[in-house]
Amino acid sequence: MKNILLPTDFSENSWNAIKYAVQFFENLKCNFYLLHIIRSNTIVAHNSPYNLDQNVIEDLYTKPTKLKLNKILNRITELSPNQENHKFYTLTDYGFFIESIRKNVEEKQIDFIVMGTKGASGLEKIILGTNTADVITKVKCNTLAIPENSEFETPKEIAFPTDFSLSHNLQVLQPISDIIQRFASSIRIVHINKNKVDLNNDQKKNKELLDDYFNTLKPSFHYLKNNKVEDAVQCFIESRDINMICMVAKNLNYFQQILFHSKVEKISYHTDIPFLVLHEKN
Repeated sequence: MKNILLPTDFSENSWNAIKYAVQFFENLKCNFYLLHIIRSNTIVAHNSPYNLDQNVIEDLYTKPTKLKLNKILNRITELSPNQENHKFYTLTDYGFFIESIRKNVEEKQIDFIVMGTKGASGLEKIILGTNTADVITKVKCNTLAIPENSEFETPKEIAFPTDFSLSHNLQVLQPISDIIQRFASSIRIVHINKNKVDLNNDQKKNKELLDDYFNTLKPSFHYLKNNKVEDAVQCFIESRDINMICMVAKNLNYFQQILFHSKVEKISYHTDIPFLVLHEKN
């Protein structure tokens, strides 16, 4: 039984992620937890911080939130989800966003967080919205990030960018192995070389470890040369018709360049390619 956390702010962007999650986990037994977090600063903005009446909070925030969550449940029912395999629960929490996510991940023993991505506007427009970026970097839980324009498509081709540093335990890759087997996917392990130098001995050994780990899944290795990691990944994705990108959170060199340094308007694949970020468990 998988436990899936679905944070929602009631936007169409978050609904798109919920819809994707229901389809992605269609044939697995899952508990889905729809979570809306009422932030402390929102409550303080409408009430004196020294005079917060619980009944007022209930009327102004909790009851309307529960109604909205129930509307989402009705929308999910219209999708004709697998009623036998899927169970849905609604959660309302108060406080700081990341603290609340961490608390619910621990309490509900969450296996995956699935949430939408939407960049900020104006000059600060980047790949990920602040909430998603914070969850991926600060919460140790596998996170499937769904771009706002993404529609579910069977992940037949999965790209796995790596610098062959393997600062993580190979067991962190188990979720992607499960996905590959479930969807009969192909995994494309991609190394981008900036300086046109050969792999060093450690990288060669780690490449062999990856090859051995994914051996029964028949991985393919691809070597690209480009000064910009994000540009190389984009070219690869477009040429191979990639359906999903998978990364390990510990691999920060690749991770940050691909997700945080580039402007949305320059990286078209981020508008419709979901990406899975894997975390080592404590």
